[in-house]
Amino acid sequence: MALAVHFHDQTRQPHEASLRDETLAGFGATPKRISPKFFYDRRGSELFEQICVQPEYYLTRTEERILADAANDIREIAGPQTDLIELGSGASRKVRLLLEGLRPVSYLGIDISEDFLLTSTQRLAADYPWLEVHAACADFSDELTLPDNFTLHHPLVFFPGSSIGNFTPLQARKLLGHLHEILPPGGGVLVGVDLVKDRTLLEAAYNDRAHVTAAFNLNLLQRIRQELDSDIDPSRFAHRAFFNEVDSRIEMHLVSREAQDVTIEGQRFHFDAGETLHTENSYKYTLESFSHLASSAGFDCSGQWTDSSELFSVHYLQRRQ
Repeated sequence: MALAVHFHDQTRQPHEASLRDETLAGFGATPKRISPKFFYDRRGSELFEQICVQPEYYLTRTEERILADAANDIREIAGPQTDLIELGSGASRKVRLLLEGLRPVSYLGIDISEDFLLTSTQRLAADYPWLEVHAACADFSDELTLPDNFTLHHPLVFFPGSSIGNFTPLQARKLLGHLHEILPPGGGVLVGVDLVKDRTLLEAAYNDRAHVTAAFNLNLLQRIRQELDSDIDPSRFAHRAFFNEVDSRIEMHLVSREAQDVTIEGQRFHFDAGETLHTENSYKYTLESFSHLASSAGFDCSGQWTDSSELFSVHYLQRRQ
């Protein structure tokens, strides 16, 4: 049975052309790279949900505990009649920790994977019949445009999962600056931020023993093979993830197991043995460094919560006048 989800198809939807153009540009760059936003086709989104329950992946369960413990504080800061906007909504699991406490007037889920987005928002509409549920398939790494008929009264943007770490600090500041532009004074951003910690814990989170993260990384090549005209063979690449201490970030790469040529859309690209395709960064912050970043984008930190081991943090940012 179709459920009452207001789907906004007028937003700029990611499509095959952007995958083609960015793949060709990234494979032709030195060093080779591609945006992590292309991880999230339906299979990639499913694999990411599996990553979130791996024992090494502390981020999801730690953030969920923080959100549960801080629910009363968040409700007090946010106030009544909130319009909740979730960036990168995925399976919309963490937002459930906010829905009962905040009782928002409306919810807008924004995600790059349309099928996954519709499934998760339809489930929310069924589970919360009192909630007005909206969905927009959009790439919020570009300049985000909210649907014309989604009215903002008292907006709170929810950006969980340390996804802001996939942006360079400069890009993260630009994203927050854009949110500052579209939010009214007093509008809020509730954001999850992973913290600097022992590299053993960090690297284990991206190299789980069940190899789910490896499958997630390699699925990007499978997507290129399926959606573009390409002979690329994922089995000829290996997953690599490590902590770059100088830049305070986890880096994910796909490593060519041998010297090889691959063809994509009629263009040939050469990989030396051991050469990598850089697929993702995940920047780690201190509490102070992220607060400074948010302040430079026009936000004041109204609330800041961590777990007892300070593995992860959640920040409530309010737009300055």
